[in-house]
Amino acid sequence: MSKRVSGKIVDVFNRRIFKGIIEIESGRIKNISKADKVEDIFILPGLIDSHVHIESSMLIPSEFSKMVVPRGTISVVSDPHEIANVHGVEGVEFMMKNAEKTPLKIFFGAPSCVPATPFETNGAVLDHEDIEYLLSNGCVVLSEMMNFPGVISGDEEVMRKIEVAKKLGKNIDGHALGLSNHDLKTYVDAGISTDHECSSLDEALEKIDLGMNILIREGSAAKNFEALSSLIESNTDKSMLCTDDSHPDELLKIGHIDKLIKRGLKKGYSIFDLIRVASVNPVKHYNIPVGLLRIGDCADFICVDDLENFNVVCTFIDGEAVFERGENKIVPTEEIPLNHFNATKITMEDIEVVSEGCNTSINVIEAFDGDLFTKKYLWDHNTKKGEKVTINVDKDILKIVVVNRYKKSNPQIGFIKNFGLKRGAIGGSIAHDSHNIILIGADDESIVDVCNRLIETKGGIALKDPLKNYIEELALPFSGLMTNDDGVKVAGEYDKLNSMAKEMGCLFNAPFMTLAFMSLQVIPEIKLGDKGLFDVNSFKFIPVFTNGKEQL
Repeated sequence: MSKRVSGKIVDVFNRRIFKGIIEIESGRIKNISKADKVEDIFILPGLIDSHVHIESSMLIPSEFSKMVVPRGTISVVSDPHEIANVHGVEGVEFMMKNAEKTPLKIFFGAPSCVPATPFETNGAVLDHEDIEYLLSNGCVVLSEMMNFPGVISGDEEVMRKIEVAKKLGKNIDGHALGLSNHDLKTYVDAGISTDHECSSLDEALEKIDLGMNILIREGSAAKNFEALSSLIESNTDKSMLCTDDSHPDELLKIGHIDKLIKRGLKKGYSIFDLIRVASVNPVKHYNIPVGLLRIGDCADFICVDDLENFNVVCTFIDGEAVFERGENKIVPTEEIPLNHFNATKITMEDIEVVSEGCNTSINVIEAFDGDLFTKKYLWDHNTKKGEKVTINVDKDILKIVVVNRYKKSNPQIGFIKNFGLKRGAIGGSIAHDSHNIILIGADDESIVDVCNRLIETKGGIALKDPLKNYIEELALPFSGLMTNDDGVKVAGEYDKLNSMAKEMGCLFNAPFMTLAFMSLQVIPEIKLGDKGLFDVNSFKFIPVFTNGKEQL
């Protein structure tokens, strides 16, 4: 049975807009014809997120799809790096199987760097044989090769993974923040074809000159659209759009790839160029079976009210209206949670810090709002040898704790500045990249209580406000990363937890997002993992106490 959709058709390839009728049969576009009388809507190819970690939405793929199809997203290229660090191949296969239950066209990459670093404990390892298995069984790309030092030095296992991808005809995505000159050329020459880590136009242009495609990223954590958006006009064929990480509240309130189309339109960029980078380029680059509004293509397209406000009216995938005039037609799916959580509860004694003497200072993590980068700060704590070093809320020196979630081990303790909490503690099992338990608090009792609650529930995010004397939480039963609850509900709960953290004094716009990156040992300058305090610049562990001194 055929169906017809009429409107003003945006023909990206011929750069024209005309009134027409699309005839759909068996999920494909059978014909496109001109017409005089059509519905007052614009019809365009659907939007594609060219690089996203679905786990960051805190939703399993089927629930994530319900959040993005109303925004005009018809496909995503997802790197299941987070769940792979917890479960390995089993986690990737879970994501792929659940994705099959939703009409959103979700294509997965094989995570290239699991574990991301040898300096942290994670739940699994993906070697080159695992990569070959995944790329031979549904994965469309070797996902972001973060280990650029390994590429440059010719590390044997890294190069085996790259060669596997080349042998199977798969592209290789990059992750090369700040890499330049000869090292960058070596990285690109190895076969790396994209990068989504550019923060400046000069960095992006250098990579384009060497043949790379640039993914202009605007997510919940890193936001580079303002710096890179001119590429949409100047280097249209070498650019794509991605979010990398999108939290549920942002998907609900601000949008997905559609938010970038809206911003691009306001900047005066051509709708034809915007749709090329949002739709055409990812289809061609990743060789994915997604329609681009041509006769014979899969009937994947969207309808919007106009080309100024760009409000999505309908989303069609394989000829079916999965979202239509406010009605989301994607239904929930049933899944049995999988998890990997073997941590044991901690006590207040476990997180005590005893001074090594009055001639020592403490290496403190200095965090900044909206930034993954941190600085090393020296705190002269003025305590005698053998005395407990206590949290100094007045000077905004709080305690940060990481607990291995995969096996029993001693907690690692450090101190963090600028977070702002005046009371209580927050914590979570989302801690990039290995996803151990991470906590920040203004008192030890609250830290311990939040940690032990997360262990009881086997993951999630939580906080304790001593004034209310109870723990507020968002349970994430799927690997301690995701839930199968409705995305709108999850967004509301996540928003509530962020608001409560701010009521407790946190100065950051997204407290739990910042928390999750305080153990990320591939982003400078200093982070805390389950094995200790780590100096990313020198690539080595450092003690909490140091002989250097700097007065606050």
